[in-house]
Amino acid sequence: MAGFKDDFPRKPIPNTASAQVHLIDSAFQIPQLQRTRAIWVYLPKSYNVTKGKNYPVLYMHDAQNLFNLQTAPNGEWGVDECLDSLQRLTGKECIVVGINHGNDKRLTEYNPYDHTQFGKGEGKQYLNFIVTTLKPYIDKTYRTRKDAASTAIAGSSMGGVISLAAMVQHPTVFGAGGIFSPAFWVAPPLYTDVTNANWKTQQPRFYFYAGGREGNNPEVMVKDMDEMVTVLEKKAQYDIRRVVNPLGQHNEKAWQQEFDDFYRWLSSRW
Repeated sequence: MAGFKDDFPRKPIPNTASAQVHLIDSAFQIPQLQRTRAIWVYLPKSYNVTKGKNYPVLYMHDAQNLFNLQTAPNGEWGVDECLDSLQRLTGKECIVVGINHGNDKRLTEYNPYDHTQFGKGEGKQYLNFIVTTLKPYIDKTYRTRKDAASTAIAGSSMGGVISLAAMVQHPTVFGAGGIFSPAFWVAPPLYTDVTNANWKTQQPRFYFYAGGREGNNPEVMVKDMDEMVTVLEKKAQYDIRRVVNPLGQHNEKAWQQEFDDFYRWLSSRW
């Protein structure tokens, strides 16, 4: 029907990021990969009020999907709204650093291993960027608690893979990880690396989540995750929380619903 689209224009997507979310740099240098990336930070409401307080830090991947519907075509996690609410209830506050994914580079940047289909893994360089470039900048610029027990990392799908890899490769930096809907099938060597990981001087904490309706073979997601949990349980009595939502799908809506429980678990030790 002629003119139909003009008669019923689409509503503009609202900016849903809270006032606590700030763009650090739209082109933050990643020297390890010779490229740039947008970096975001969420600061608790008390940050500019309580001047002498230092805060734990949670590093998260896929920042396009964390705070704002305008940048999240498939929906957002609502991390900022969740933290605004939970921090009022619990008093447990933290800084969140969000790192934009690299679009066509996402699969390689979030994989520490080479893959026959997706190409040469760049995950080690990506993690080195976080540890040796980004974290020192964050610690210098903001009032952070710098120890591993106060530093966490989290992500979903491939972001879950690289988050667990971060804890394996940098055990003195990251003390806790949120591993949501991990795509372990893309990175099978991670099972061996977790088996051989050295956490003798640390007490790492792991939060594993999977949904019962993820993808065409949802049972594989849960099975692969449970195999990783078993590997960890055989090593030592680590702090592990395993959650399976039978109705959970592989999307931001499911991860948004789970983030509340994850943060309560994470912040219980802060």
